[in-house]
Amino acid sequence: MKKQVAEFIGTFTLVLFGCGSAVIAGADIGLTGISFAFGLALIGMAYAIGPVSGCHINPAVSLGAVAAGRMQMNEAIKYIIAQMAGAIAAAAILLMIATGKADYAVSVNGLGQNGWGAGYLGEYNMFAAFVFEVVATFLFMVVILGATGANAPAQFAGLAIGLALVVIHLVGINITGVSVNPARSFGPALFAGGTAIAQLWLFIVAPIIGAVAAGLLFKSGILDADEQS
Repeated sequence: MKKQVAEFIGTFTLVLFGCGSAVIAGADIGLTGISFAFGLALIGMAYAIGPVSGCHINPAVSLGAVAAGRMQMNEAIKYIIAQMAGAIAAAAILLMIATGKADYAVSVNGLGQNGWGAGYLGEYNMFAAFVFEVVATFLFMVVILGATGANAPAQFAGLAIGLALVVIHLVGINITGVSVNPARSFGPALFAGGTAIAQLWLFIVAPIIGAVAAGLLFKSGILDADEQS
């Protein structure tokens, strides 16, 4: 259970502080601050739990690792259960904290949920949202697989992956709020309800497509530095 506990804690941290930065501090720190909150939370967890579980804290990453041949599906399923549980727990705690402010209402202020269309941030359409989530997750998974390869400098992997998440958020917050992580999307959507639930499918399907595509690319040996060319 060591790995599952680590994945629960890691995903909990990412969702609590990432989404929490938007819900509680967004007006003060802006999109740049929110972007760094997600990235720094990931960097911290990468060094804290990376030696235990690899710090996937993302179902798409676990499935991408399966596609790359670096993980077995039965273990990935256990990871995903822990990740989803961590995200739900974090969203529940965030809601408890946020409701401590008299003028907060989840229906008005949200819970850091992802979305698209009229009324959501930059109001990008579904096609733009889908393309962004697929491409951003693909590139994120390329960084993860490349930075954690046998020939990569292991001590810098967490930093590289966290900074990649920062830049993805800098570009993408106005498009979808940035998922690239089905667990991160599921937790807040579960409590936000309504449109967040109706649109949740995109933030499950698109990241998985992107991550698996990157995994298959590494599996083929085209991008894997561990493979002899």
